[in-house]
Amino acid sequence: MKKIVIILALAALIAAYSLFDLGSYLTLDGVKQVAGEIDQFYRENPVLVLAAFFAVYVGVTAASLPGAAIMTLAAGALFGLVVGTILVSFASTLGATLAFLSSRYVLRDWVEARFGERLKAINEGLERDGPFYLFTIRMIPLFPFFVVNLVMGLTRIRTWTFAWVSQVGMLLGTIAYVNAGTQLAQIESTSGLLSPMLIGSFVFLAFVPWVAKGIIAIIKRRRIYKGYTKPKSFDRNMVVIGAGSAGLVSAYIAATVKAKVTLVEANEMGGDCLNTGCVPSKALIKSAKVAATMRHADRYGLKPVEPEVPFRETIARVMDVIKAIEPHDSVERYEGLGVDVVKGYAKIVDPWTVEIALNSGGTQRLTTRSIVIASGAEPVVPPIEGIENSGYLTSETMWDAFAGMDKAPKRVAVLGGGPIGCELSQALARLGSNVTQVEMEPRVLGREDAEVSELAKSVLEEAGVSVLTEHKAVRVENGALLTESTNGETSIPFDTLIVAVGRKARLTGFGLEELGIDTRNTVVTDEFLATKFPNIYAAGDVAGPYQFTHVASHQAWYASVNSLFGQFRRFKADYRVIPAVTFLDPEFARVGLNEVEAKEQGIEYEVTRYDLDDLDRAIAESETKGFVKVLTKPGKDTILGVTIVGSHAGELLAEYVLAMKHKIGLNKILGTIHSYPTMAEANKFAAGDWKRANKPEKLLGWVEKYHDWRRG
Repeated sequence: MKKIVIILALAALIAAYSLFDLGSYLTLDGVKQVAGEIDQFYRENPVLVLAAFFAVYVGVTAASLPGAAIMTLAAGALFGLVVGTILVSFASTLGATLAFLSSRYVLRDWVEARFGERLKAINEGLERDGPFYLFTIRMIPLFPFFVVNLVMGLTRIRTWTFAWVSQVGMLLGTIAYVNAGTQLAQIESTSGLLSPMLIGSFVFLAFVPWVAKGIIAIIKRRRIYKGYTKPKSFDRNMVVIGAGSAGLVSAYIAATVKAKVTLVEANEMGGDCLNTGCVPSKALIKSAKVAATMRHADRYGLKPVEPEVPFRETIARVMDVIKAIEPHDSVERYEGLGVDVVKGYAKIVDPWTVEIALNSGGTQRLTTRSIVIASGAEPVVPPIEGIENSGYLTSETMWDAFAGMDKAPKRVAVLGGGPIGCELSQALARLGSNVTQVEMEPRVLGREDAEVSELAKSVLEEAGVSVLTEHKAVRVENGALLTESTNGETSIPFDTLIVAVGRKARLTGFGLEELGIDTRNTVVTDEFLATKFPNIYAAGDVAGPYQFTHVASHQAWYASVNSLFGQFRRFKADYRVIPAVTFLDPEFARVGLNEVEAKEQGIEYEVTRYDLDDLDRAIAESETKGFVKVLTKPGKDTILGVTIVGSHAGELLAEYVLAMKHKIGLNKILGTIHSYPTMAEANKFAAGDWKRANKPEKLLGWVEKYHDWRRG
């Protein structure tokens, strides 16, 4: 209704403009004639003339009609410099705001529906620096008055901000035109009213706020560094603390661009992912899958056998896998790339100095232009009564413990229903352990859709895991984990207790507290990954918000490039398309939104689901458990998110990650040739199901009639 009223009002103004031939009055000659005719009437009826002029000015600018500049001259001729300036200043602001609101209510929803992604970056910039941008545009007369009003209405800038900045920004131009209008008889053309020098002055003044902002930033920067003495020269361009994924990539990039960089690591190169996380867990999962395949060989027309699991040899294979990958992250490789690798514990003693307690003894101090904190994360151990004396293991400590076992631990209690807890539970159960998994929330993999969580629970139970959800661990005593639920207290005896309830950033021991760097669960950074000190950055698990190896590598690019070249340009870390995989069997993979998140955020969506029991390759390999679920914008092929459950789901997801990153829709996926028979065809068939659900029924009805006609 608002849109209809606005459109009708604008139509009425435009009609009146044409009907009463107002355009003939809004010319230089027309204004000169009118000014001479109403001068006496104005002296006799000043309030009436001022009110009428104000209303007409507002109407002309609100309807984006030509003539605002001429009316500004008329204000000077009729009312003088002071009164004319005040009148035009407020009338132009009110008219501009009405035009702004008209554009917003009539057009913005349509424009955002079509160009939402492109407008997102603009709106983010306006949210941050909107007043500066608008003031700059308003100060430069080269930007058409009405275009600015209409375009700004399509953005998310606040109405009040638009109004007051417009009034201030247009003031000098208004004064110039009103002052010119006081000499109306001598003006032959509006083209010469603003001389190049005057326009240049406006342009200069337009950038004064940006200069002021820069000066304020310099003052703030000096205030941040107050009390610290900046070295006159530096030993390094960059010092990186931590040799996990984020640290290795940061050092690699710095060395590639010929910066002098030192990488400090106290423990093993490669961090948690290589030594205790991604690599060993996937090696263990593969061994467990082979054991499960042997146990269920009848699915493939073979005789099933109960596998013998020499656990010590199984873990030895895991260690061999680590050793095979170690050279990729080794000291030798990085030194060969030009990185100075130092083994020791780093502490930041001031914004440009890092002190290293060397593993070999002694200390080393390095001055550096920039610092990247990439200290990673460590397992969370909840404060459960008796847990400290229970001999519990974590994802970091269990590998050494497992290496000394001839058989898989007989009774295992796994605390936690997230990805790590689920992966370990299924793997150990397949290798012969009696596993009980405890999760205090209603579902395992609680961030996923309910059907995904239920399927995860079912595959865990199929492997032999006893999954206890809504069970809260309360204490550990006498070799048992005690939990509370609605059914009372449950005792879970164990030989091995594995704590897998999550990970937390490593924040202590690096001098962050002494420097006053904010650490609320993670190192607090800005969108460029800088801390409160513009030359100190953080990347990876220590920075959050995601604890994925691939995100750590992604962040490392931004942290290193911004720290080395930020004086020229800085780049915002991009988290728009983040894939994640839980390596159960089958795998659970996701990118973008799932249904739970879409509902929480109030985002409308359509669901397309393709079940793998229809896929030829999945049927041939007896891997039919799972599905591809795609969320799209209603009626469009724009991908909002994808969840895949199935064999090699992590690999299948890559096509959608690429599609979302580069804004490729389902139509393009459908039109892409996929090899037959492959699991990847599931992506094409999901796109085909979307196409069938969104086929143009009316058009097809006419096509059917056309074919009937063609048959005679």
